[in-house]
Formats: sequence, C-alpha cells, structure tokens
Amino acid sequence: MKPAFFSKYEWWYHLAMMPVLFAVGNYYFIGTEYFTNPETFLIATPIVFLLYWFSVILLTILIRGIINRYPRIDQTTKRLVVMLLTVGAVTVALAVFDVWIYSITPGLEVAFTWQNIWPIIILGEFFDLFLCAMLGLFYSLEQWRKNEAETEKLQRLSLQSQFDALKGQVNPHFLFNSLNTLSSLIGEDQEVAEQFVEDLAKVYRYILQAGKIELIPLRSEVHFMQTYKRLLDVRYGESLQISLPESVPAELHVPPLSLQVLVDNAIKHNAMSGAKPLTINIETAFSQRISISNNVHPKIRAIGTTRAGLASVKAKYRELGNREVRVEQTDENFKVSLPLLPEPVRV
Repeated sequence: MKPAFFSKYEWWYHLAMMPVLFAVGNYYFIGTEYFTNPETFLIATPIVFLLYWFSVILLTILIRGIINRYPRIDQTTKRLVVMLLTVGAVTVALAVFDVWIYSITPGLEVAFTWQNIWPIIILGEFFDLFLCAMLGLFYSLEQWRKNEAETEKLQRLSLQSQFDALKGQVNPHFLFNSLNTLSSLIGEDQEVAEQFVEDLAKVYRYILQAGKIELIPLRSEVHFMQTYKRLLDVRYGESLQISLPESVPAELHVPPLSLQVLVDNAIKHNAMSGAKPLTINIETAFSQRISISNNVHPKIRAIGTTRAGLASVKAKYRELGNREVRVEQTDENFKVSLPLLPEPVRV
C-alpha cells in the first residue's frame, strides 16, 4: 500500500495551525471586517484555505527532497542550512503570490503593495521555521524507529548466528571422524584410546560452555587448544604440527573458539602429508595480539572451501567494538592476527 502524503502527526499539526494562520492572515489583510461581514468571510476563507494548502504541499515536497538529498546524521548542518535557504527563498515568492491573489479577488479590496507583502514574508518565515522543525523532527523520529527496528533485527540475527555457530562447531563430521579414530585405537592402544575419549569429552564440554559467553580468558582458550591439539595429533600424526605459546597474559581475553575455528580453517584449506606437513604456529605478539599462521599447501580439489570460519571470527570482533582482525597472505604463508581484549563481556 502506498503511504499517505501526510502522516498522522502532520495532519494534526496542520489542523492546529490552520485556524491560527487563517485568522491572523485575514485580519492583517482585511481587518475586523473578516469576522463581522459574512460575505467577506465566505470569500476570504476559501482563498486562504487554498493558498495555505498550496504553500504547505510545495514546501513539504521541497523539504522532503532536501532531506532525501542529505539523509545522513553527519549531513545535519548542511541539510538544515540548505533547507532554510531554499524554503526562505520560496516563501518570499509565495508571499508575493498570496498578496497578488488577494489583490485581484473582488470584494476584498487588498492593495498589491510592498507594505502588504513584507509582513506576510515575516509571518511566512516564522511558519517555515516551525514547518522545517516539524518535518525534521518527524524525520528524526522515523530514523530512530528504523534504527531501533534494525538493532532488534541485528540482535536476533546475532543470536541466531551464535546458535548456528554453536551447531556448526559440534560438527557431526568431526564426531564421526573422531569415533572412527577411536574405533581403530581401541584395538591398537587402549591407554591412548582412553585419553582420546577423555579429551573428546573435554572438547565438547568446552564447546557447549563457550556458547554462553562473549569473551573467555586467553589462558582458558590456549588450554582448550592443548586438548584439541591432542585429538588432532592422534588423527593426523606427523602430517600436522601445531605449536602453542608456552605463556600468555592472564588478564587478556578472546572470543571463545576463535583459535579452534582458525586452526580448522587452515586444515580445511590445505593438504598435508608426512613429507609435507601442515605447520600451524600460534603465538602472542607484544602482549596485545595473538597470531595464527600456517604454511600454504592448497588442496588440489578445493570443494566448499569458503572462509566462513574466518568471516565468523571477523563478525564477532565487529560486535565487540569493531576491532581489527588482520590477515596477511603470501604464496607461502597465511597469517591471521587477533586483538586481545582486556575485559570479558557477558551475553
């Protein structure tokens, strides 16, 4: 459905302004005869009614056009200046037009003189200020409502994204591969199999807990990666080499599962073998960032190798204050650097 030209608030504003402007304008042009002479009243009222709505519609179109031309918040000053100058100039022309209409209307005896024009210009300029302020206020109110609706939508999408990310982390393929690895271990080395089951339980417990918080201490994340690394070591053997930092700052934090997502990203996009192992280095830099780098061995057949994991990490940091995730890529190496954050933020 096409929206109405005037909103409900604008209708109320004009209905309130019409009696005042009709009375003041006609009293100025005609004097007390407007109120005492029925014939004069019946002639002047339709004229002022038509002139009022002609002016209102014209000025509304101009103001809305200027708002559409300069819609952003940082353009507020420019928008206001252009609006006042344009509307002010048009008001002068409308004042001249109004007096001319009154002067050619039989029975009103209004002279088309500058003495009659300039007070109408002054009255019109005051009206313009109120009209510009009113439409500007309605525009700001509408923008605020849109921003609120957009914020609510983003919050819903964020929650859905977190839920989808959590489901993605509890990957059935990972579980299937882990169970296959466990099945082969049971017949070969029962002690290693028991450790594998224990580590697998710790990993899934951590993943489930991570869905409840925004940030986690870096030490906890690195400790989790030590457990996760043992699972990967059993599965890939010498084909995968992961180095973790020996010590990390106690007071700094990262989004949970960030390191694991980026490690999985490297495994997903690269081939590995005992002769050409995939080497992943995780290290802190100047106590303010942590980097995850790997040598590059692209898979010959890259099926479904979009960098969704890296994109999700970037999105998480944007939610936490638009912090920069740095990516450096060459033919030999791929490196992602994450900022370390000072305080945990609970959901």
